Amino acid sequence: MSNLRQRLESTAFADLNAMMEGYASGAVEAARREYHHTLDYSSSSIDALDEILILVSESPERDVEFETRLWGSYLGEVLRRRYAGIWEMTQYPGAQVGAQSAMPAIDVRGSRLFPLMKVHRRLTMGEEEDLGSFVSMVTERLGNPARVN
Repeated sequence: MSNLRQRLESTAFADLNAMMEGYASGAVEAARREYHHTLDYSSSSIDALDEILILVSESPERDVEFETRLWGSYLGEVLRRRYAGIWEMTQYPGAQVGAQSAMPAIDVRGSRLFPLMKVHRRLTMGEEEDLGSFVSMVTERLGNPARVN
Protein backbone atom coordinates (compact mmCIF):
# COMPACT_ATOMS: atom_id res chain seq x y z
CA MET A 1 0.00 0.00 0.00
CA SER A 2 2.94 2.35 0.61
CA ASN A 3 3.84 2.41 -3.13
CA LEU A 4 0.24 3.31 -3.96
CA ARG A 5 0.25 6.02 -1.33
CA GLN A 6 3.54 7.47 -2.57
CA ARG A 7 2.30 7.44 -6.16
CA LEU A 8 -1.00 9.16 -5.30
CA GLU A 9 0.49 11.73 -2.94
CA SER A 10 3.23 12.69 -5.41
CA THR A 11 0.87 13.10 -8.38
CA ALA A 12 0.07 16.67 -9.42
CA PHE A 13 -3.58 16.27 -10.34
CA ALA A 14 -5.06 18.84 -12.74
CA ASP A 15 -8.10 19.53 -10.56
CA LEU A 16 -10.26 18.15 -7.77
CA ASN A 17 -12.19 15.86 -10.11
CA ALA A 18 -8.96 14.31 -11.45
CA MET A 19 -7.66 13.83 -7.91
CA MET A 20 -10.81 12.10 -6.69
CA GLU A 21 -10.89 9.86 -9.77
CA GLY A 22 -7.19 9.07 -9.25
CA TYR A 23 -7.69 8.11 -5.62
CA ALA A 24 -10.80 6.07 -6.50
CA SER A 25 -8.78 4.19 -9.11
CA GLY A 26 -6.16 3.58 -6.44
CA ALA A 27 -8.87 2.17 -4.18
CA VAL A 28 -9.92 -0.26 -6.92
CA GLU A 29 -6.30 -1.35 -7.26
CA ALA A 30 -5.80 -1.72 -3.48
CA ALA A 31 -9.07 -3.63 -3.09
CA ARG A 32 -7.98 -6.18 -5.67
CA ARG A 33 -4.35 -6.46 -4.59
CA GLU A 34 -4.60 -6.18 -0.79
CA TYR A 35 -8.11 -7.41 0.02
CA HIS A 36 -9.07 -9.65 -2.94
CA HIS A 37 -12.27 -7.72 -3.63
CA THR A 38 -13.51 -6.30 -6.91
CA LEU A 39 -14.73 -2.72 -6.83
CA ASP A 40 -16.50 -1.81 -10.09
CA TYR A 41 -18.21 1.51 -9.23
CA SER A 42 -21.60 -0.20 -8.97
CA SER A 43 -23.96 0.15 -6.04
CA SER A 44 -23.45 -3.54 -5.33
CA SER A 45 -19.73 -2.90 -4.70
CA ILE A 46 -20.58 -0.88 -1.58
CA ASP A 47 -20.88 -4.07 0.48
CA ALA A 48 -17.35 -5.08 -0.56
CA LEU A 49 -16.12 -1.58 0.31
CA ASP A 50 -17.74 -1.86 3.74
CA GLU A 51 -15.98 -5.21 4.32
CA ILE A 52 -12.65 -3.61 3.37
CA LEU A 53 -13.25 -0.72 5.77
CA ILE A 54 -13.87 -3.18 8.61
CA LEU A 55 -10.46 -4.74 7.92
CA VAL A 56 -8.77 -1.34 7.57
CA SER A 57 -10.27 -0.14 10.85
CA GLU A 58 -8.83 -3.19 12.64
CA SER A 59 -5.30 -2.57 11.34
CA PRO A 60 -2.98 -1.11 13.99
CA GLU A 61 -0.81 0.66 11.41
CA ARG A 62 -3.60 2.38 9.54
CA ASP A 63 -3.33 6.04 8.60
CA VAL A 64 -6.89 7.28 8.99
CA GLU A 65 -6.32 10.40 6.90
CA PHE A 66 -4.94 8.51 3.89
CA GLU A 67 -7.45 5.65 4.19
CA THR A 68 -10.27 8.21 4.35
CA ARG A 69 -9.04 9.89 1.14
CA LEU A 70 -8.54 6.57 -0.65
CA TRP A 71 -11.78 4.81 0.18
CA GLY A 72 -13.88 7.98 0.49
CA SER A 73 -12.90 8.93 -3.05
CA TYR A 74 -14.14 5.55 -4.27
CA LEU A 75 -17.46 5.90 -2.41
CA GLY A 76 -17.77 9.41 -3.81
CA GLU A 77 -17.09 8.27 -7.36
CA VAL A 78 -19.80 5.60 -7.07
CA LEU A 79 -22.29 8.27 -6.01
CA ARG A 80 -21.04 10.93 -8.43
CA ARG A 81 -21.34 8.57 -11.39
CA ARG A 82 -24.69 7.24 -10.26
CA TYR A 83 -26.25 10.68 -9.90
CA ALA A 84 -24.20 12.68 -12.43
CA GLY A 85 -22.90 14.90 -9.62
CA ILE A 86 -19.85 17.11 -9.51
CA TRP A 87 -16.98 17.30 -7.01
CA GLU A 88 -16.48 20.60 -5.20
CA MET A 89 -14.61 21.87 -2.17
CA THR A 90 -17.05 23.11 0.44
CA GLN A 91 -17.48 23.64 4.16
CA TYR A 92 -18.74 20.68 6.12
CA PRO A 93 -22.04 21.54 7.85
CA GLY A 94 -21.66 21.73 11.60
CA ALA A 95 -17.95 22.51 11.46
CA GLN A 96 -16.73 24.94 14.09
CA VAL A 97 -16.76 28.54 12.95
CA GLY A 98 -13.32 29.53 11.74
CA ALA A 99 -12.17 25.92 11.44
CA GLN A 100 -10.36 24.93 8.27
CA SER A 101 -12.98 22.41 7.28
CA ALA A 102 -13.36 22.72 3.52
CA MET A 103 -13.46 19.23 2.10
CA PRO A 104 -14.41 17.43 -1.09
CA ALA A 105 -18.14 16.97 -1.49
CA ILE A 106 -20.41 15.93 -4.30
CA ASP A 107 -23.12 18.28 -5.48
CA VAL A 108 -26.15 16.45 -6.87
CA ARG A 109 -28.90 18.81 -7.99
CA GLY A 110 -28.19 21.13 -5.05
CA SER A 111 -27.77 18.37 -2.45
CA ARG A 112 -24.29 17.89 -1.00
CA LEU A 113 -22.88 14.50 -0.12
CA PHE A 114 -19.75 14.08 2.01
CA PRO A 115 -18.41 10.59 1.19
CA LEU A 116 -15.02 11.17 2.78
CA MET A 117 -16.65 12.17 6.06
CA LYS A 118 -18.82 9.04 5.89
CA VAL A 119 -15.78 6.81 5.37
CA HIS A 120 -13.94 8.58 8.19
CA ARG A 121 -16.87 7.94 10.50
CA ARG A 122 -17.02 4.30 9.38
CA LEU A 123 -13.33 3.86 10.16
CA THR A 124 -13.46 5.57 13.53
CA MET A 125 -16.96 4.89 14.86
CA GLY A 126 -17.67 1.38 13.62
CA GLU A 127 -20.74 -0.57 12.60
CA GLU A 128 -23.39 2.07 13.27
CA GLU A 129 -21.85 4.00 10.35
CA ASP A 130 -22.22 1.21 7.77
CA LEU A 131 -22.13 2.26 4.14
CA GLY A 132 -25.13 0.23 3.02
CA SER A 133 -27.45 2.29 5.21
CA PHE A 134 -25.84 5.50 3.96
CA VAL A 135 -26.31 4.55 0.29
CA SER A 136 -29.92 3.50 1.00
CA MET A 137 -30.58 6.89 2.62
CA VAL A 138 -29.01 8.70 -0.35
CA THR A 139 -31.12 6.65 -2.77
CA GLU A 140 -34.26 7.40 -0.77
CA ARG A 141 -33.54 11.14 -0.81
CA LEU A 142 -32.21 11.52 -4.35
CA GLY A 143 -34.27 8.89 -6.12
CA ASN A 144 -33.21 6.83 -9.10
CA PRO A 145 -29.83 7.30 -10.72
CA ALA A 146 -29.41 9.91 -13.42
CA ARG A 147 -29.87 8.79 -16.99
CA VAL A 148 -26.72 9.48 -18.92
CA ASN A 149 -26.76 8.76 -22.64
